Amino acid sequence: MNPNNSASSAARAAQDSTAFRVLARVGYVVLGILHLLIGAIAISIATGGGGGDADQGGAMDQIQKSPAGAVLLWIIVIGLIALAIWQIAEAIVERDPDTKKKWGYRIKFLGTAAAYLAIAGTALVSALGGQSQSSESSQSFSARLLAAPAGVALLVTVGLIVGAIGIAFIVRGITRAFKKHLVLPSGSARTGIIAFGVAGYIAKGVAVAVAGVLFIIAALTHDPETAGGLDAALRALAGLPFGAVILWTVGAGLVLYGLFCFARARYARM
Repeated sequence: MNPNNSASSAARAAQDSTAFRVLARVGYVVLGILHLLIGAIAISIATGGGGGDADQGGAMDQIQKSPAGAVLLWIIVIGLIALAIWQIAEAIVERDPDTKKKWGYRIKFLGTAAAYLAIAGTALVSALGGQSQSSESSQSFSARLLAAPAGVALLVTVGLIVGAIGIAFIVRGITRAFKKHLVLPSGSARTGIIAFGVAGYIAKGVAVAVAGVLFIIAALTHDPETAGGLDAALRALAGLPFGAVILWTVGAGLVLYGLFCFARARYARM
């Protein structure tokens, strides 16, 4: 049997499964919850309330402390793994006649799957009773890269890739490219979902792009502690002129992205 045909058949079987589609949609709900929490923590930081780490680890800590937190964390793990498998299936069945576009889409799907699996791993650590510090993980990753041969170049490359992902989010928001992946309702619901998507993608893109810049700064200054992931990026925004206003705006945008994810769970093309 041709391995490619076998992989395609398995991917299509997964996508045709109603139960699997439901789990994947739960994954979008999970993403919505996480972004609501991250956005709320960012707003708390902007208003001087502290609030913990404004990243996936901080969001998991908030969920872990809540009633039924362990159950919620396991739902997050399952939903994100299902969503990651869905993205992998999309990569396998991608059949764009343009070879460059086809492989571009496949890289995007696989990269998204890797991101979902990484967040699922953070949730799994929390579900098992541990604590995952995303900022410390970014710093230790940066330190290991800097210690490797050509470490500065490698870390700059990581920063450029992360920055490019952030810019891609911003562009997707401005151009409303996300609409092609949704079956949108009509009327005011459509207008609201698009507005949430535009604001959310731009806010997330800004945060991710700043994280990329911090990786580059860490490489050029040989200081891995500069690279602290999303939390460090949001706190860096707070250090800018009018930083509290900027951070509050980005935090509000992340909340809107969370609401958009809820809509995506309902209206995503699957």
